Amino acid sequence: MIILKSRDEISRLKRSNRLAAQVMNMMSEMVKPGVTTAELDRRAEEFIVKNGAKPAFKGYMGYKHTLCISTNEEVVHGIPGSRTLEEGDIVGIDCGVLLDDFYGDHAWTFPVGSVNDDAKKILAKGEEALMTGIAEATVDHRLYDISHAIQMVAEKSGFSVVRDYVGHGIGTELHEEPQVPNFGEPGTGIRLRAGLTMALEPMLNQGTHEVEVLQDGWTVVTKDRKLSVHFEHSIAVTEEGPIVLSVMD
Repeated sequence: MIILKSRDEISRLKRSNRLAAQVMNMMSEMVKPGVTTAELDRRAEEFIVKNGAKPAFKGYMGYKHTLCISTNEEVVHGIPGSRTLEEGDIVGIDCGVLLDDFYGDHAWTFPVGSVNDDAKKILAKGEEALMTGIAEATVDHRLYDISHAIQMVAEKSGFSVVRDYVGHGIGTELHEEPQVPNFGEPGTGIRLRAGLTMALEPMLNQGTHEVEVLQDGWTVVTKDRKLSVHFEHSIAVTEEGPIVLSVMD
């Protein structure tokens, strides 16, 4: 069941997502060669708790950490630990928070120091795919207009989109209906209505779209071990156009 949100509920979602955006801003300043993924996770949890919220991922389906941190060929759900970021890496950080009964969900992939041109290109196209998808989230468009827009940015640039993991609705549950794939036929899917809130999250791979899960049961990697990026904003569909919730302003 798809739950449309009132203006008050969207405002509450804005607060939770603003906190997620603040965490991501802090992560952008911390990401550099020599830092461990465990340190990023620890600092994020401290900040979330200090601001009266809870880490949404911690305890979700048995997950034990605040952030998902995925490096290079890791697509999503990477586990923080002793890994030290190195010059030339790319690192995807996914943050969820629960504040006053509403969830925030936001992810970004960052360069670690100086990265090569291949990494720069997929980072740029991952962000472009997200913003292009958001632009399609208008009243009376169809859900897969968003999906198709994301897919086209990726594939026209020589990248593939992950098909096994998708975006989702968001509200008083971390994952609500509808599911939002990053591929699809334009003009199909549900008609978008004001009050629909979703987390759009393009995952672009340098090579094949195929992925697999490592033995830890969480970390998703590209099957060919080529680079992957993950970008995510929580948004609201309104009569005035799409609103990005996971920003600090």
